[in-house]
Amino acid sequence: MTAHEVHFPDGFSWGTSTSAYQIEGGNSNTDWWRFERAEGTAAVEVCGDACDSWHRYEEDLDIIASLGLNSFRLSVEWARIEPAQGNFSSEALDHYRAVLVACRERNIVPVVTLHHFTLPLWVADHGGFEHPDIARWMANYATKVSETLGDLIGVACTINEPNIVAIMGYLLGLFPPQVTSWERFVAVNETMRACHVAMRDVLKEGPGTFPVGLPLSMQEYEALPGFEDRLDSFRVEMEDKYLLSLRGEDYVGVQCYTKIILGPDGIVNLPDGELTDMGYLFWPQSVEYTVRRAATLTKAPIIVTENGIGTQDDAQRIRYLTGALEGVRTLLGDGVDVRGYFQWSLLDNFEWALGYRPKFGIVGVDRSTFARTLKPSAHWFADATRNFFTTA
Repeated sequence: MTAHEVHFPDGFSWGTSTSAYQIEGGNSNTDWWRFERAEGTAAVEVCGDACDSWHRYEEDLDIIASLGLNSFRLSVEWARIEPAQGNFSSEALDHYRAVLVACRERNIVPVVTLHHFTLPLWVADHGGFEHPDIARWMANYATKVSETLGDLIGVACTINEPNIVAIMGYLLGLFPPQVTSWERFVAVNETMRACHVAMRDVLKEGPGTFPVGLPLSMQEYEALPGFEDRLDSFRVEMEDKYLLSLRGEDYVGVQCYTKIILGPDGIVNLPDGELTDMGYLFWPQSVEYTVRRAATLTKAPIIVTENGIGTQDDAQRIRYLTGALEGVRTLLGDGVDVRGYFQWSLLDNFEWALGYRPKFGIVGVDRSTFARTLKPSAHWFADATRNFFTTA
């Protein structure tokens, strides 16, 4: 990796996160759009118009500005930008440039993810992450994004949770392409790391001097007695190989939600543990644990690029975020280099195979009219971030 001057946003980044497919709507040129409509998949409903943010992005940005947040994590969609191999859409690139300009006009730093779970159909039909040219294809796409949008990007994320793409798509068979193979899961993880490097290197060629990193899904893990070896082998593939490969990066993105306990039949729930609507253990302590672990293994600055809770109970969301930010405060007090925190998610959006049932948003979205309604947690989060460094 060549030397490259990097400019982080001034101060601590407070933001909220989204992804293009989950909020934009109408993205029919992706493997996910097809997956939702195929027989025998895990998808319970189709994405459809999502939150209509393709048309309503300025309204979403006005909400973020009204909350006083200084950053917004969004993604650009490969399937829109390169709908056919080598055919780049000026319309899509102009649209995303307008989104980034609108962020800058509101003094919001755009944190841009280039790949968030979905693939263009042409990539999927050529074998997706198992095609030998996938890293080159992603580098070509990243080059076009950088050339067109790089002067406006504040922070770049290459691939969102590549380990989740690998485990859900190639081991558990719950995401496209519905493979169930440990060997192919391991191979795709290795490919993902190569894709990150290829994308990172072209992004660093400019324009722009933004930091580039990889957002990794991490959890706090615990093994019941006798299952420590199983846990170790699983965590090596899901986290450690990634973290050790990211030493020397501009930053590492940590995305965490819960604690996972492994036993004889897989994941074990505590008999008296509080659960969220996702079935996750209510465990805001995971933020402090995962960030500390990532910082120790990578020796890199950390941005919490996703953290939140899927729940219909907004009071539960506030309790969760309270615990999460207490963890961030402890980390900073201990001298851990944490550069930002992004709540997932701004909107109640499409939650992949689970459809629209899980509610991660601090802003509700009417499924018929797309009207946005700020929840109490949105106002709470705004106050918490505004007063974070002035209150104990």
